[in-house]
Amino acid sequence: MRGARRRWPRVTGASSASAASLGWSGTRPRYPTRRTIPLFEILTVCTGNICRSPLAEHLLRARLASYSPVIASAGTRGLASAPMTDEALQLAADLGVPAEVAATHRSRFLLDAMLAQPDLILTMTRDHRREVAELAPSRLRSTFTIREFARIASTMSEDDLRNAADEGGTDAAARVRAMGIGVAAQRGLAMPATTPDEDDVIDPYRRSWQTYQLSASQLTPALDQVVRAVSLAVEPAR
Repeated sequence: MRGARRRWPRVTGASSASAASLGWSGTRPRYPTRRTIPLFEILTVCTGNICRSPLAEHLLRARLASYSPVIASAGTRGLASAPMTDEALQLAADLGVPAEVAATHRSRFLLDAMLAQPDLILTMTRDHRREVAELAPSRLRSTFTIREFARIASTMSEDDLRNAADEGGTDAAARVRAMGIGVAAQRGLAMPATTPDEDDVIDPYRRSWQTYQLSASQLTPALDQVVRAVSLAVEPAR
């Protein structure tokens, strides 16, 4: 993980070492303790909705908890109402997600009706991004692979991201959506990925524990950039 360590309550036990091996600080995120009106919505998408997208969902919900967002996930195919795989549950625990929270996840199929509301749609691969675009062509400017979003957003300054968000006015959801559109506008200007698959998060399903760790190591730095960009959009400079 690039940047400063998170200042969250520290996790004890073996999971701290595992989190550190993935570049995280081995600390437990705070979850919302009271119900508030959500400020914006983010949807994460993978194939079966049992490994990558629910892990991204839980980590984004934790790291953006102070804004009380709606963070959800879905899969383009696979079993309905399935829990996260044991390995994904272990990764979630290693990265600070309470076991009882991760255990509540049940997979769901991606439907076009799910794509109208989210202000930012983050897929795990280019194929998932294409499937979202086929279901909801109008949402293309709000849809990225999560590593694509991170690659482009990392080239934008704080002022760039805030200025893009300013196009949405003062409403937090509109600002997040406008920020995403601003990032999309840089698609042809930012340095492209060295190879196309560098914009993808590898699918670890039915593969080795090392592949799960590789998948998480690709996902977590991208989450840093999502959190940075969304936070700048929601909290404009005063």
